[in-house]
Amino acid sequence: MKNNNENNDNLAAIGIGAMIVFIALILVAAVAAAVIIQTAEKLQQNAQSTGDDTTDEMSGKVTVLNVFVNDADNFEVYFRLAAGSDDTADSDILWQLTCDDGAAGMDYIAGDFSGSAIDPLDGTAAVTTAAAGVAYRTTLLASAGGNDCGPDALFTNNVKATLYLHVVGGGTTYDILKVSDSSVGSVVV
Repeated sequence: MKNNNENNDNLAAIGIGAMIVFIALILVAAVAAAVIIQTAEKLQQNAQSTGDDTTDEMSGKVTVLNVFVNDADNFEVYFRLAAGSDDTADSDILWQLTCDDGAAGMDYIAGDFSGSAIDPLDGTAAVTTAAAGVAYRTTLLASAGGNDCGPDALFTNNVKATLYLHVVGGGTTYDILKVSDSSVGSVVV
């Protein structure tokens, strides 16, 4: 007796289908991994750029230690560069002084620290480049060209002035100056 029944082998077809699905999953995983890696790299670059910008801004900043009356038209400013600052040339430290002149409007005076000596408080000779960690003093001419924000004018008119200190490529510091005593050496609040 002869057996003429055919048997179909479906196991090979299932294996090939499983292999195709497996390869498709590997391809999808590879594409997803590439997208994740690219996104992480972009986020890292943005964070690095933001960190560098913040470091530049904060590392180029002046800290005002105190302000004194020098004479009727000048203030004596004691300052130092913020922690971590790079050495900064006196011409790269700019200042602005604005005040209400007590009459018709605002007075505005500006300059840079190269206009007067930057004297280290340790008694060494004047410098043209301020270094971090060293305290300095300099004189600001607060009265020029018809504008007067000097100690006598602030005291007489009973007004405040705003002193802005800018570092080129860095940050800005401001302080409010109120003269309660215009005699030489008086502390400006």
